[in-house]
Amino acid sequence: METLTPSTPPPSPLEPPKGGGRNPLALVVVAVVAAGMLYLGLHMTHRPRPHLTQATLAPDFTLQSLDGKSMSLSDLRGKAVLLNFWATWCTPCKIEMPWFVELQNEYGAKGLQIVGVAMDDASKEDIAKFAKDMGVNYPILIGKEAVGDQYGGVPALPETFFIGRDGKIVDKILGLKGKGDIEEDIQKALDTQPAQMPAASASAVSVPK
Repeated sequence: METLTPSTPPPSPLEPPKGGGRNPLALVVVAVVAAGMLYLGLHMTHRPRPHLTQATLAPDFTLQSLDGKSMSLSDLRGKAVLLNFWATWCTPCKIEMPWFVELQNEYGAKGLQIVGVAMDDASKEDIAKFAKDMGVNYPILIGKEAVGDQYGGVPALPETFFIGRDGKIVDKILGLKGKGDIEEDIQKALDTQPAQMPAASASAVSVPK
């Protein structure tokens, strides 16, 4: 008599195929998610950023200082400003910061104000300790990404902008340069003239007798 062997039933559609195979639908979902993340990353990387050049009005901002007070760039209009983006982990920043201390002492009375913007994830306490250890004698502000974006994204640290008394950018330095180069740009910023406020016209006001 012939023996009949029962056939193996087909796998259920809800069960994954045996033998380590992968669900094609899951692969499609993973591919779509990966493509979306890649697009978002490229989009964020290539966001349009302002291109600041000489004679561009420096973007205004308001940030908190280490002592908890708010400080705006526009508060310094009439002074020459050295705006330095830096971080506690930045080795070149540690080289130039003592120069800034000396330059603030030398040119402060002539109208220079150096401002440091800390662009890292360190706590305010750690930044304050770092600044104290470096003997910093100028305001240190806690930076925000939005402010960095206003200044072109700050592609590398340190980055320093030299702003004239009229609020316009005179020059900028990306990376570390010599103290003499920094001093030359400070002098250019000091040599600018403050913006003239429009004078009120006396003839525009009629005073009855």
